[in-house]
Amino acid sequence: MDGGLYRDIVEIAASTPEWVRGLVGVGTDGVLAVFAALFLGAWWRARRGRASGMALALLAPVAMVASYAVSEVVKELLREDRPCRLLTEVATIVPCPPYGDWSLPSNHAALVAAAAAGLVLAWPASTPYVIVLALLGGMSRVFVGVHYPHDVAAGLLLGGALAPMVSLALNRPTTALVERLRGLPVLRPLLLAPAAPERERLTLAAPDRRRGR
Repeated sequence: MDGGLYRDIVEIAASTPEWVRGLVGVGTDGVLAVFAALFLGAWWRARRGRASGMALALLAPVAMVASYAVSEVVKELLREDRPCRLLTEVATIVPCPPYGDWSLPSNHAALVAAAAAGLVLAWPASTPYVIVLALLGGMSRVFVGVHYPHDVAAGLLLGGALAPMVSLALNRPTTALVERLRGLPVLRPLLLAPAAPERERLTLAAPDRRRGR
């Protein structure tokens, strides 16, 4: 339904400088590595916080994988062929995926949208950056020629809606698990946290010292 828009975008992509095409060709997959680094940042940040925050940080990649799995099931049900196979007159930046690797929805778009949604919950300060990153990652799939725009839109909607549902549904049991695991010395460096009560005692003791002067 949007083959004309797809052609327009692919033609624009073909007219861009070679370094732009190379950058987008690498970045369309590299954006997933950026999200992986952000997951690590969210986990590291959550080590000093509450168990519920650590749970959301740990669930963000889980929700992303769940979104990918659902998008694969939907692909197999719809079996829409790739535009780069149907519209053979277009020149794409990256090779067209083989037959059987269906088009709707875009797995990449579902992955980046799910990653962004998980990070919005786990690391709210990252919201504007991860949303822009997800949109660029999704749109790059049309730019390199392997997806229709509606494939990307469907993937973004699927990942953006499903990931928060997974994270919030599993947050309570995961929080309880984190609280238990934080008590194990072997996992303490990974999950950290219970230094908070000690800080609270020091804070409460400070007024008493001031009154004693």
